Amino acid sequence: MGISDVIADFINELLSEDSTAEVQRSELASRFNCVPSQINYVISTRFSPERGYVVESRRGGGGYIRIRRVQADPKLLVMHTVNAIGERLDIGTASAMLSNCVSAGVLDERTVAVMLAGLSDRALRPVSPEGRDLVRASILKQMLLSTM
Repeated sequence: MGISDVIADFINELLSEDSTAEVQRSELASRFNCVPSQINYVISTRFSPERGYVVESRRGGGGYIRIRRVQADPKLLVMHTVNAIGERLDIGTASAMLSNCVSAGVLDERTVAVMLAGLSDRALRPVSPEGRDLVRASILKQMLLSTM
């Protein structure tokens, strides 16, 4: 398990006690013996809006990072996800969005596994590499809308 996983697990533990965690970048960096930019990386990749989190930060001496898990109505979450997809979508972002739907109880893991198989580069092989993200976005939007 890498340092990013350890930091993410620690923050997730804080979030499991409450749906909001407030941390200081420098304290986390000291605790895990890493540079503050590592904390930034974990927060931006593991606690993004696509994954169902809102992150607020205040810089300076008394600065903090507040991470809040957003609890949304299932239909609202699906619509938010569809609207967040945009015109193009890479497989990593698609996976993060679907993972958020599993965490929120909107989709089950088996359904997501089937959806990801259909969205994979391997499944989209007949489509030119330049067009795959465009097609992937369109397919995921339709898949999500059909779950409502």
